[in-house]
Amino acid sequence: MADYSSTPDAEFQKLVRARYAGNPAAMTALGARLMVGRDAPFSPIDGLELLSEAARQNDAEAWAYLAVMAATGVGREQSWADAFDALANAAGLKHAPATRQRQLLGVLGISGAADVEPWLARFDTRLLHEQPRFAAHAGFLPLVMCNYVIEHAKPRLQRAQVFDAVGGTLKVDPMRTNTNAAYSVIDTDVVLQLARARIARAAGVAFNALEPMEVLHYSGGELYKPHIDFFHSSRAGYAEEMHLRGQRVKTCLVYLNSGYAGGETEFPKLGIKFRGDVGEALVFDNTGAEGAGDMNTVHTGLAVTRGEKWLLSQWIREKRQPIA
Repeated sequence: MADYSSTPDAEFQKLVRARYAGNPAAMTALGARLMVGRDAPFSPIDGLELLSEAARQNDAEAWAYLAVMAATGVGREQSWADAFDALANAAGLKHAPATRQRQLLGVLGISGAADVEPWLARFDTRLLHEQPRFAAHAGFLPLVMCNYVIEHAKPRLQRAQVFDAVGGTLKVDPMRTNTNAAYSVIDTDVVLQLARARIARAAGVAFNALEPMEVLHYSGGELYKPHIDFFHSSRAGYAEEMHLRGQRVKTCLVYLNSGYAGGETEFPKLGIKFRGDVGEALVFDNTGAEGAGDMNTVHTGLAVTRGEKWLLSQWIREKRQPIA
């Protein structure tokens, strides 16, 4: 795991400031790319320093990014108080997405950092299966938040892919015909990160064990054929993935809408066919007590026969995840 405690590269920072003097928007764009290595070297510490400098020059987008970094603890210590302060600064500079986030959080009764912990901890749990553990959480995300996630994901949708153990990359495969929106940390916001923090709490894991989130969309006839979410350690490609990032031990699915037919999540070996109400979450184990993958968790996203289905999908590892 990379060490993020080092100081920024002073020479690099000097060059960037000379190149982008008087242009904080350009500094913000570069800083965000450096945070995750998108079309730039992977250097979160330098990225955070550039975002901070751009924010000092009153760039609203930089403040919005800093809110996410504070919420997640990426490149710095995690702090909801700092996240809310940065979001307020962005909104004060007329950043429309930040204003929208603050309005939605107000509806949820989350006006500041003191309101976060009660919101994260308050949810109902219904046990569906003991071993492997399957738990449903009714009303896990409020309707207004579900709608927000859907609208955020719509412009990002693309054909969903599966992991290719041989090539170690993602690929399009006929076993999965739906579309999805995959998120890097710089594509998210404070509202989305609050949803992820709530998932971590329900799953009983550290926030940094969560993979990047996905939003799944199924139109009529689209499905995800029988599959498992854990990795087979006997396969070379998966063994390397597990060594670097750990086994995928849990999955959380949050059902974001209604008004469709079909589309249940079916676990045929356990006799479970689950269709969540709006905002309901399903959290299930992918591995057994000894940490090995449990084939009883094989499942299918059944075809939607009418309307469209939206899900927030969150995979969870046994190790701290790298910045992505």
